[in-house]
Amino acid sequence: MATRTVTVGSASGLHARPAALFVAAAGAAPVRVTIRTGEKRAVPANSMLSVLSLGAKQGTEVVLEADGEGAEATLDSLADLLARDLDAEEPADV
Repeated sequence: MATRTVTVGSASGLHARPAALFVAAAGAAPVRVTIRTGEKRAVPANSMLSVLSLGAKQGTEVVLEADGEGAEATLDSLADLLARDLDAEEPADV
């Protein structure tokens, strides 16, 4: 199983816009991804309610886990996303 530990970089933590962006990216991943804080139970990374329930604030370390083909690349991408301050970035044009 592939694992990444990353520090949440967004000013609001995993709440509102940063959480929505993360959940959307996890949902589009080719493998099932889980996320947890500390020793808490891992939750599905593609579930907004589960991710919000973690209460991860800026500076909180979270652990991402995935298994299967593409897991390493998926976790690299999601870890990079979480490490950035998504609150400070401009939303992409739709």
